[in-house]
Amino acid sequence: MSSLPDLSVDGLIRHLNASVSPAHSVEYSASRLLGAGFVETSFASLNEGLPPQGFIADAGILLAWKLPQQAIRQFRIVGAHTDSPCLKVKPLPDSGAFGWKQIGVEVYGGILNNSWLDRDLGLAGRVVLNDGSVQNVRIDQAVARIPQLAIHLDRDVNDRGLVLDRQVHLSPIWGLGQYRPGEFSEFLAEHLSVSASEISFWDIALFDLTPASLLGHDQSLLASGRLDNQVSCWAATEGLMSTSAHSGDTASVIALFDHEEVGSESTHGAAGPRLAWLLEALHVGTRTEFHEALSRSHCISADNAHAVHPNYPDRHEPAHRPLPNLGPVLKVNANQRYATSPESASIFLQTCDLAGVPHQVFVSKNSMPCGSTIGPITSTQLGIPTVDVGVAQLSMHSARELCGANDPALLARVIAHYFAV
Repeated sequence: MSSLPDLSVDGLIRHLNASVSPAHSVEYSASRLLGAGFVETSFASLNEGLPPQGFIADAGILLAWKLPQQAIRQFRIVGAHTDSPCLKVKPLPDSGAFGWKQIGVEVYGGILNNSWLDRDLGLAGRVVLNDGSVQNVRIDQAVARIPQLAIHLDRDVNDRGLVLDRQVHLSPIWGLGQYRPGEFSEFLAEHLSVSASEISFWDIALFDLTPASLLGHDQSLLASGRLDNQVSCWAATEGLMSTSAHSGDTASVIALFDHEEVGSESTHGAAGPRLAWLLEALHVGTRTEFHEALSRSHCISADNAHAVHPNYPDRHEPAHRPLPNLGPVLKVNANQRYATSPESASIFLQTCDLAGVPHQVFVSKNSMPCGSTIGPITSTQLGIPTVDVGVAQLSMHSARELCGANDPALLARVIAHYFAV
């Protein structure tokens, strides 16, 4: 069954609801690409002649491309990341006290601790079996919950603020009784239809079961977990699918990396070698010619931006306060936390104009340092001029985030034009 590009908010909602872990995000994007005629290959087949329209999906990383009719002279790349801050299940998770069964979890990335309280949590991720096979697992039931302490037992919490110890206060409850070592493995095995002894290891995280939904009296907003950065993964994938094979000499590539939230330093992260491997395999020519092609190339690092918060306007630089549904945000930082340069910004702004899409600019307040993205890493690794952009949102790194309902499609439209130039 063929897949057509779907730049509607309904298409994004389907993507968000499917992408409960990096592996599930990659699995869903891969299914979209397969339906659109892309051919799947692997990193082990880079020397076997890559298809003109193909992709590689491996755990939490997905690379996809469309090749031009002529020899590649330059690349246009859109990068994003598949991971989000969350709570990951420890290798020996069975614990508890006082007649409560609990799951031991490890904090992944910079979560907003309090946002994970009093939510019905499911489980999703990857499991490796003893025979080396890998299975994605998704358990859409209220398996666990992290209950907040009642106000009667913490009378001044609303005045002094909620302080949570990550080790002590973020342990989810998942049952009653005396905990038993191996019980979580048995529960997982039952959902995989294998025995617990067949499970070798896992990468499993908790996720909020609440589906993505439109919000507001006019449904102008979108609430969901993992908006950062599934919005960009969706926009990159649908934007690439919207683009015809280039008649010139420019190859179109998307790179959806894992582990951005913890520094990108992994085989599947932006600091790893996988994108460079692919680009070199796609380019036919000498090593020097490949480097010349990289110098002529351009990259968009797509990762969500901070919208101005109406309750905390003092946290924002006064002249740079993005709002939802006013177009993608150009992100600038003089200290290179973002990779944007005047030259790389100019290409993005010209593309917005060609696409008929408005844009905004974000600069952080001097007393409020910003985070970073895959942009500086990709630019440093490959020597490709890079611009950092993203959709404006609130509640970044919360278990449930908020953005404009129209902005993701505007970003996808810009990406489609970016690849078509």
